[in-house]
Amino acid sequence: MKPGLGTLAPMTETPNPRLSPNFDLARLTASDTAREQGIPNQPGPEHLAHLRRLALALEEVQALLGAPLIITSAYRSPQLNAAVGGVPTSRHALGLAADLVCGVYGPPLTVARAIAGSAIAYDQVIHEYGRWVHLGLAPNGETPRRQLLTICSQAAGYLDGLHPCVMGS
Repeated sequence: MKPGLGTLAPMTETPNPRLSPNFDLARLTASDTAREQGIPNQPGPEHLAHLRRLALALEEVQALLGAPLIITSAYRSPQLNAAVGGVPTSRHALGLAADLVCGVYGPPLTVARAIAGSAIAYDQVIHEYGRWVHLGLAPNGETPRRQLLTICSQAAGYLDGLHPCVMGS
């Protein structure tokens, strides 16, 4: 554990366990789609372990940016992932990815570039549609690829690197 992160409560002590100093389970499983469609979005034990790693990575991002993060999506159950159009291999479904913004720091491209230039052990940083940043972690035992991608439209698909999204692209 990194210095200053404190001790974390065991997962069974509370219905909404704290995964790190600033991120709890509710924050990383919240979903309007799940709530509106009655889709369960509770992670299993393996996913909880991944969510702890993800929460610690998000702590690093928040410290890097010096401002609070807004998490727009993190863990997705397989049913929720399908409902939102996620690919079956999505790291969200493993508890190893989060979509985030940090408007206090800057627009998503600026946030993505800051993460990309850091020592944070990310697997993927994706600048998505000019609206958010996808942060993905490598599964346990795998070396992070440090892959940088941009998607501005479904038609154009993914581009290598971090680029601005221009309206209409």
